[in-house]
Amino acid sequence: MNNLNLVVESPGRINLIGEHVDYNGGFVLPAAIDKKIILSFKKNDSSKCNISTLKYNKSFQLDLSHPINRSDVHWENYIIGVIKNIMNLKQGKLQGFDCVIESNLPVGAGISSSSALICGIAKGINELYNLDLSDYDLIFLAKDVEHNFIGLKGGIMDQFTICKAKKNKLLLLNCTSLDYRYIDANFYPYKILLLNSNVPHKLSDSKYNTRVKECNNAFDVISKKYFKYNFLAEIPEKIIYEFKDELNDKIYNRALYVSQENQRTIKSAELISKGLYNDFGRLMYDSHEGLKNLYEVSCDELDFMVDFSKEHKEILGSRLMGGGFGGCTINLILESFIDEYINKISDEYYKKYSINLESIIGSISDGICVV
Repeated sequence: MNNLNLVVESPGRINLIGEHVDYNGGFVLPAAIDKKIILSFKKNDSSKCNISTLKYNKSFQLDLSHPINRSDVHWENYIIGVIKNIMNLKQGKLQGFDCVIESNLPVGAGISSSSALICGIAKGINELYNLDLSDYDLIFLAKDVEHNFIGLKGGIMDQFTICKAKKNKLLLLNCTSLDYRYIDANFYPYKILLLNSNVPHKLSDSKYNTRVKECNNAFDVISKKYFKYNFLAEIPEKIIYEFKDELNDKIYNRALYVSQENQRTIKSAELISKGLYNDFGRLMYDSHEGLKNLYEVSCDELDFMVDFSKEHKEILGSRLMGGGFGGCTINLILESFIDEYINKISDEYYKKYSINLESIIGSISDGICVV
């Protein structure tokens, strides 16, 4: 094994609808895409882990025979967190290795490059040392790294999608029970187009965790009267309305958005299953309005792109995707119109913001795999 590379491909994640619902216990509708992080692993018969990235020409080393501490270099902690967790789970099983990381997955675009990296490292170590960690073990390990080592209090959608996705399928995932089913993602003659605003978002340094706290506050108040509900997303919209005077405007709006978005996601899965893409597109626009006005995670650049899309009948729907505060819009667009539209919106976007727009035509792919 020492002279052989083990290669792991870990994909990015898109989410058709159901934004900020996963950590509120609701439904999401994600898929994996064919943009990936590629990680090459090799045992090195030592106690040292040598990690290097080709794209950014950076590297660092850990010695497993010494205490492992958090790094001052942010990206290193995604890897250090995985190694610490695996050492705790499988004491004495982990030895040194070399890992080279390549990527065609944009960073800061809202397509979960951080979870792809964490899951890719975990999967590679698991396979390299035959640790017998299941998909669910890897999902929960990766989530724990993001929560407790990185400090981002998100849900389980990203890790679950990266580990469980299938080619040409969407996942309708219940983030409470982890029950899920696959839905065919044949949008022909439409395709999924991601437009990266190139406004980067560092979620752990942003207001993401604040939204988590606001939703928890809303749930704490409502559940004192309606104690049968376990998560905010489960609470019907009509019950949220009862608390308009009891909650402050900000907390009320967060709760209302979560309830509405959860229902939009369930409805979207039904519409897509029936091929009713026009109706689904309208829900995408409704989702963006909620994210902009009720949840307040949009920005001028994202709003501009969504508004611009409404002027073109070839686009059925558009919305911000991911945590927000920058990143991508996801668009359902007529395939034959893609090139023309990219040229149009890129020109107008540059005129307005002096920022180059990046386009990603998303093909829905399998989840993480060992090549």
